[in-house]
Amino acid sequence: MIRSRLVIAGIAGALGVAIGAFGAHGLESYLVGFSDDPLYLEKRLSQFDTGARYHLVHAVAILALASLPKGRVSSVATWLFVTGIILFSGSLYVLVLTDTSWLGAITPLGGLAWIAAWVSLLWINAPQGNES
Repeated sequence: MIRSRLVIAGIAGALGVAIGAFGAHGLESYLVGFSDDPLYLEKRLSQFDTGARYHLVHAVAILALASLPKGRVSSVATWLFVTGIILFSGSLYVLVLTDTSWLGAITPLGGLAWIAAWVSLLWINAPQGNES
């Protein structure tokens, strides 16, 4: 599982950098096709940036989990982080790229997955069974 966490972190990190680069260098000209209103553009660029930033932070979190011993809690945390990237960042990317505002309703589900992942880490070193 440690090797697979490294692979997942690598994929998530590479995608986060690529998507962030597109957001920084190509997104604005793409969005002008929807509207040239400066407030609209600022809002959508900010939403995309938030998705990319949180995406990268959680790719690093997955990388950190790869250094921990394999176990159920670290595995659950990994998949909750991945779920959060897909639901939170993914919904923001699709919302911005398709101008489909209702997708914003999915974004908080990704945030909840991330919160659950971070909270699950509290149990990484918790005593198991009859240990005290």
